[in-house]
This record gives sequence, C-alpha cells and structure tokens, in this order.
Amino acid sequence: MNELFSSIKEKVKSAKKSIVFPEGTDERILTAVSRLVKDNVVNPIVIGNRKEVEARARLLNVSLDDVEVYDPETYDEQDLLVSAFVERRKGKATEDDARKIIKDENYFGTMLVYAKKADGLVSGAIHSTADTVRPALQIIKTKSGIRKTSGMFVMTRGNEKYIFADCAINVAPDSQDLAEIAKVSAESAKLFDIEPRVAMLSFSTKGSADTPETEKVAEAVKIAKQQYPDLVIDGEFQFDAAFVPTVAEKKAPDSVIQGNARVFVFPNLDAGNIGYKITQRLGGFAAVGPILQGLNRPVNDLSRGCNTDDVYNLALITALQAL
Repeated sequence: MNELFSSIKEKVKSAKKSIVFPEGTDERILTAVSRLVKDNVVNPIVIGNRKEVEARARLLNVSLDDVEVYDPETYDEQDLLVSAFVERRKGKATEDDARKIIKDENYFGTMLVYAKKADGLVSGAIHSTADTVRPALQIIKTKSGIRKTSGMFVMTRGNEKYIFADCAINVAPDSQDLAEIAKVSAESAKLFDIEPRVAMLSFSTKGSADTPETEKVAEAVKIAKQQYPDLVIDGEFQFDAAFVPTVAEKKAPDSVIQGNARVFVFPNLDAGNIGYKITQRLGGFAAVGPILQGLNRPVNDLSRGCNTDDVYNLALITALQAL
C-alpha cells in the first residue's frame, strides 16, 4: 500500500464509517470487503440476496464475519425507505413506483446513504457509471450552490500528489461549471493533504490566444474569484505556465500561481481524460479515481475493469470523504 493510502487508512480507522456495496455477489467486492473488516477500517454493508451472497462467499472461501448483508426484498425498514424516496422525488414517483425502484440494488444502497443508515456507497464493478451516478443525483443530490457533480483523480508518483478535474463526468462544462469544479476540487485537495492552489488550464496563457474556448476559461476564473474569494486560483494557463516556475515567470509574472499549482482544472472532458491518461502512462503516475465531488454524501464509481485493490482503496477514499 502506497503512502497516500496508508495515510488515508490511519485517518478513517477510528471513525469506522459504514460503506455500502450494492454488488454483493461480485468476487472483487466480497474479497475487498473481507479485507476491510480484517483491517478494521470500515463497516461494510453488502447488498444482495442473503443466500446467494453467502453461497458465493463460501465458493470463494471469503469470510463474511462482521459483514452486514441487506436484502432489498426483506429489509426490515423498507417502508421508511419508500416514504423517504417518495418525499425526495417530489411527485415524480408514487409509493408503488418507489417499492419497485428501491428493489434495484443501487437505488436501495443510495437510499441507505440518504436515510443515514450508511455513510457512503461504492459501486460500478458490474454496473455502468450511469447506474451508479443516476440514483445519487436523484436522491442525494449536489451540495448547496453546486449545480453538477464532477469526477477528479488524485495523481500520485512517489511523494508527488496532484488533483486533476473534471476527467470523468462533464463533457463540455461552461464557465460556471468550471468555477464550481475548481471550488470542489480545492476542497478535495485538502482531504488528501494537497495544497489547494488551482490552475485553470487552456491552450492559452493570460490572453495569448483569444477564442471562445479561452474566453470560457478566463470567465471561469473571474467567476471563481468573485464567488470563492478565499480560493487560490488563476488562469487561463497553458500547463507549463501553471507547473514550471521559470515558464510562469515569463508568461504570467503577476499571477498568484507561479508554477506551483497543485490542482488542475481542464477545460473539457476531452482534455481532462486525455491529460490524466498521458500523465499515468507516460509519466508513471498512479491515477486514483475517478472520485465524485459535489454530492451531499459520498458515492463513488468503480471501473468495471477494477481489481480487489481498487475496491478496497475506493472504500477508504469514500470513508475519508464521509468524515
């Protein structure tokens, strides 16, 4: 386990947050859950038919000691979840609708988080991103003042740690979206002991090009400075002007960011996704994420190509977000 996760583990161990895993018969989930219990770091709640979950665990030779298994069909407080769902959807679902919908394991798990029966949720090992994120957006929703959730990565190599956002959710964010992404990414940085110095990236530095694309980023900087005056942020920057002090000195000598940005906000999903993968594959960085930001309570999405370590680590991050 690298230094980042060793640090997170120590932070979350004493809190013992309850994390929901809706994919209760998946080998990677069950193996990670067993490790989480053994390491005494979170209280896992596995969703599924109890007999099927237990049979799968026996087949895998995985212990379910001290693991809670909730079956949406037989859950004792189902009426509470149904009424809470109807109230939350504000006329968009009847009671009959709610009873059917919360039989879905992702909706059921999300309702447990919303009803404060759990502190966070990790899904996506066998479900699509949409299957994981849609219930969160409908039920948990974004924090006050935040219009959209976003997805960030913690990029780590040795002692280096950076935040890249949005690399997962918003295809074409507008200026207000980018300002919000900058705000929540700075908050995420603090969670990971990363200095929240934010660079808004572009192919232009401080007006060296003048196009609708560069103006969008420059406008996002203005909005962020107005709405979040305590945020250390500037742009628009080419990456080298945000990261290399000697380049910053030439291209943006009056900026608060002098090649020392630690949080990088990309102008669109093309740039963000390409940027983090180049950093990962050519730069030798580990890419931890995507980690969802901006929700009232933490929900995180695994890749369907994930392994047991990915599940374990994302559970730790989800517990950290719940602190």
